[in-house]
Amino acid sequence: MRAFALALLMAAPAYAQEAPAGASTCLGCHSPVRSDAAIPTLRGRDAAAVAAAMREFREGRRPATVMDRLARGFTEEESQAIAAWIVR
Repeated sequence: MRAFALALLMAAPAYAQEAPAGASTCLGCHSPVRSDAAIPTLRGRDAAAVAAAMREFREGRRPATVMDRLARGFTEEESQAIAAWIVR
């Protein structure tokens, strides 16, 4: 647990510094360092697939508890920028 907290603290500032507007909030649920979390990391995934998922959430075509509401706050272009940033 201690190592996880340290890794998260070290990773978050680097992500936040380069993040497109609104993107750093993704890290609250989608940890960049934990692959065993209940909500999966998006690091290493295909950016186009992440952007497509955000589009599906935004359009109500993908079931969600929270992501449908969050995704509505972003345009397609913002979603693509966020996706490109979050998967690296």
